[in-house]
Amino acid sequence: MAIMTASPGEQRLAQGSNTDSKTLIYESIGRLSHWLEENDYRGYDTFDGLSARFLRPFTFETKLLRIVLQQSVRRFPVNLRPVLGITREHSSKGMGFLARGFVRLHKATGDSVWESKAEVALQWLMANQSKGYSGACWGNHFDYQSRGFYLPKGVPTIVWTSLIGHAFLDAYEHFKKDQYLQMAVSACEHIVRDYDTYPYGEGLCISYVPGLNSQVHNANTLGASLLARTDSHIHSQAYTDLAQKALLYTAQRQRSDGSWYYAEYPNSRWVDNFHTGYVLDCYKYFIDITGDDRFTATMDAGYEYWKDTFFLPDGTPRYYNHKTLPIDIQCCSQAIDTLVFFSDRDHDSLSLAMRVAHWTIENMQDRAGYFYYRRYSRSLVNKTPTLHWGQATMLCALAGLYQLL
Repeated sequence: MAIMTASPGEQRLAQGSNTDSKTLIYESIGRLSHWLEENDYRGYDTFDGLSARFLRPFTFETKLLRIVLQQSVRRFPVNLRPVLGITREHSSKGMGFLARGFVRLHKATGDSVWESKAEVALQWLMANQSKGYSGACWGNHFDYQSRGFYLPKGVPTIVWTSLIGHAFLDAYEHFKKDQYLQMAVSACEHIVRDYDTYPYGEGLCISYVPGLNSQVHNANTLGASLLARTDSHIHSQAYTDLAQKALLYTAQRQRSDGSWYYAEYPNSRWVDNFHTGYVLDCYKYFIDITGDDRFTATMDAGYEYWKDTFFLPDGTPRYYNHKTLPIDIQCCSQAIDTLVFFSDRDHDSLSLAMRVAHWTIENMQDRAGYFYYRRYSRSLVNKTPTLHWGQATMLCALAGLYQLL
């Protein structure tokens, strides 16, 4: 990763009322970028608990004990990973978010350093795909146990693959290199060929994981958004048709107040901030790209609910619809990103995005440059430097905000 260690040049900041905020955002990005370089773009992951080589044998590979170990490492307010033998690693999803952030920074500044960083991240992703599938795809660098399934290291998910596919489309649209478009097309072929679909009404749900029946709203809509956005470049109506049916599934499941459960299973019926943000982004991608307004009312109801529910007046992002704590860095980053994305539809979203960004920089960024994982109270903070969940998503979100200012 040595190519990515050059420091970006000085930037001329825009004059006017946003100058101070733009300076604050860029300085935060610079400190975070320096931390990432110093740490070779490696970090922990919020769900890497099963990599605890000293405790993993005591799970006896049972579902319950794997969940206990994974969630204990995740939720404990102090970072236990160094003691448990969990090491900092590169992350495919992290590299995807970093690539998107670097592309945005190059668009905003023209500084060639950001272009070089974006290209190195994208090349890393091309070299670190999951093997044995019908197209480009990516998975975790660790074993993962959810409530519904066990996912060995390297098995792809539609969430990771779709988000990384969007990074390649960002790069293609900005740098005009056909290899990046072909990576997105390959990822779509993986989605079409390797994931089962499950009908519901006139729609269908694309599974979270190849070969498993795992119906999750943000996973379903993320796959749909990549299909539709890729189709806008290659004009293969089949991708858009599948995307429309997937989005219809989730639209049919929207609750009367505009919200969505994480999933419809009895043990997955919670409503949280950042997964809702993912879903909203996906509907907006489809509407903006296709001009098809059939989901506009769905999106508007969801956006109104999300914006009214998940933020305190000072910009603090709440985790769940029924409680604020813990304040999670993923809620901070996704809130900024979604608010920026919706700024062309909501004239108040930028000011809220700025409040969230200011709060996050003040309360969640360490002097060393990285962002904390969670804040449980004013005094109790989990300062674990998670990579994709925190550093990569915050760089991407702050870059998008900086680009808009």
